[in-house]
Amino acid sequence: MVSSLAWVVMPDHLHWLFQLGDNVALAKMIGLLKGRSGRLINQYLNQSGALWQAAFHDHALRKEEDLHEIARYIVANPLRAGLVESLAEYPHWDAVWL
Repeated sequence: MVSSLAWVVMPDHLHWLFQLGDNVALAKMIGLLKGRSGRLINQYLNQSGALWQAAFHDHALRKEEDLHEIARYIVANPLRAGLVESLAEYPHWDAVWL
């Protein structure tokens, strides 16, 4: 099981803060996410082929890191990228603390 805490979909990548459940391997979970979403997106766009990069970048949070601060950083990516002037203008994000 995976618990989503915060996420934002950018034009060419995804930022996702989540908690893995017991006995859930990160690589397997990412593979499932990429496989299922890739099939659905390709079906929607009536195309085929690889959608995601083969690799991914991860960062395990340390106990002293603030979850809320990390979540704010994640969902603010569209602001820092200059895609919007207000997060309210960007529809592709969520966090459990809202």
